[in-house]
Amino acid sequence: MVLGPEKLPRVVGEIGRWVGRARAMARQFREQLEEEVEIERARRAQSSDVPPPTHNPTPPPPTHNPTPPPPTHNPQPAPDAAGASAAAEPHADER
Repeated sequence: MVLGPEKLPRVVGEIGRWVGRARAMARQFREQLEEEVEIERARRAQSSDVPPPTHNPTPPPPTHNPTPPPPTHNPQPAPDAAGASAAAEPHADER
C-alpha cells in the first residue's frame, strides 16, 4: 500500500493515537492486576493472623422421621363411570 504526501501524516497520526490507546489500556490492566495481587496478599496475611474456626468433627444426630417413599405411577387408566376401563372398549366409530 502506498500513501501519498496528503494522507501519510494523517495515517501516521491515527496509528500513533491507536498505539497510545493500546499502551494506556495495557498500563491500566497491569496496574489493576498489581492492585488485585496486593489486596490478596493483605487478605492472606490478615487471615494467617486470625486462627481458623474449629470444625466440629461430630456429625449431627440422625433424624428418626424417615421420609415416605415417593408415590408410584399407575400406568393403567382410571375406570370410567360405568366401572369399565376406557381403553377396554373401543368407541362406537372404531367398531
